[in-house]
Amino acid sequence: CLHSMWRHILTRQNRAPLSLLRLSRLSRNYAQPFDMTLETTNIASAAVKITQELPLPSPRGSFDGSDAVLNGNGQFASRELPVIEPSASENKEELEARVVKVIEGFREHLEDRTRHHLGYPYNLDFDYGALKSLQNFSINNLGDPFIASNYGVHSRQFELGVLEWFARLWEISKDEYWGYITNCGTEGNLHGILVGRECLPDGILYSSKESHYSVFKAAMMYRMEAKKIETLPSGEIDCADLARQLDRSKPAIINANIGTTVKGAVDNLDEIIATLYAAGYTEDRFYIHCDGALFGLMIPFVKAAPMVTFKKPIGSVSVSGHKFVGCPTPCGVTITRKWCMEKLSQTIEYLNSRDATIMGSRNGHAPIYMWYTLTRKGYDGFQKDVTNCLQNANLLKRKLREAGITCMLNELSSTVVFERPQEEAFIRKWQLACEGPIAHAVVMPNITPEKIDYFVSDYVKSRQTHPTTPELVEGCRATMGKHVDL
Repeated sequence: CLHSMWRHILTRQNRAPLSLLRLSRLSRNYAQPFDMTLETTNIASAAVKITQELPLPSPRGSFDGSDAVLNGNGQFASRELPVIEPSASENKEELEARVVKVIEGFREHLEDRTRHHLGYPYNLDFDYGALKSLQNFSINNLGDPFIASNYGVHSRQFELGVLEWFARLWEISKDEYWGYITNCGTEGNLHGILVGRECLPDGILYSSKESHYSVFKAAMMYRMEAKKIETLPSGEIDCADLARQLDRSKPAIINANIGTTVKGAVDNLDEIIATLYAAGYTEDRFYIHCDGALFGLMIPFVKAAPMVTFKKPIGSVSVSGHKFVGCPTPCGVTITRKWCMEKLSQTIEYLNSRDATIMGSRNGHAPIYMWYTLTRKGYDGFQKDVTNCLQNANLLKRKLREAGITCMLNELSSTVVFERPQEEAFIRKWQLACEGPIAHAVVMPNITPEKIDYFVSDYVKSRQTHPTTPELVEGCRATMGKHVDL
């Protein structure tokens, strides 16, 4: 807290005087009120008086491994890296050296965090050094990717190439689809559900209780009636409960999970469609959005897996680009049927184009990243990556089981679920995603057998000082059901 106050004051040394009242308020923000007998309102003098007893911050700033602090609510609050105004006594070279030192410290911090990353579905194995020269351009794909605008610094040609690659993967012809590259997976869900609502304005949104939180965020944003459907122990939607909750007097908008957030479960798309038919729904009275954030790109390469295809009566599919593909910035892809867009698309004179996207400006670098990786790997390369991930996921499951740790792995998934570690420092070290009595690790192309060995041995050491409890193990097994691997 005192460090934060010290930084705040120094940022104002060369600016207008700060009143004693303001300094008093400032002190209450960071520490106990200081002595108000200061004889000057000059900020530079005040800074000396207030900070003469304070130790200087670490030369590496907040990049010493503790990038968050525990607050009074039991949550980890992010720490700030203040923007410090250049000093009048500091020349350009000194300022540049200071900035370089901060950036270098941050790079070291990111390298450490990358080495100990296992809990979130991001492929960190990528190299876009060949595209470095493009960072000098503000590339913005404004509006509809299929219609040019007056802004010429764009990458629509790359975007359309990526869309066509995914259209072939999901089996829809060029004249039947519309889509765009989103800024993240959540945007894909927001768009898919919005299209469903526009097609069926009085429809009810149905999605499993283990869906990504963005699905019900969309329902809140669009003021849609939404129902949470129960799940099976595997995490996939319980179609029997879906049948019970369907309101046949209104159209149905379904979110089908192609890989749930925590357990990596894949909803049975064929069974969902059969449930709708059995309830008397015709295809003009339901809309299905497929949230394939991670597994939407993996499942086409898994043998005997149910196909996600527009040959089935679905309305849209979305995936994340920064997950299995691997990108330095969040991004994604959403594709829907062209006829569904008629109510959404509108002409924007300012752009000299049309738009039906959620965001106006869109990152024009993302399509280039995706095009670069898709072109270099191709379908065969992704097939190898998927096979490798599934094999390493089974390796992690086996290693955990041998260590006596309760775990599970869904058949079509690379997400290994296990009992929640009891050491908070270990959870944060490995950046594990936790929910109740369970945690998970998502095996991506950057997760090697060596990293798996390192993680399991580290987990075993953590359990020695922070042993699990019978209650947690029982809760973990109850959550996993018959899928538990003892």
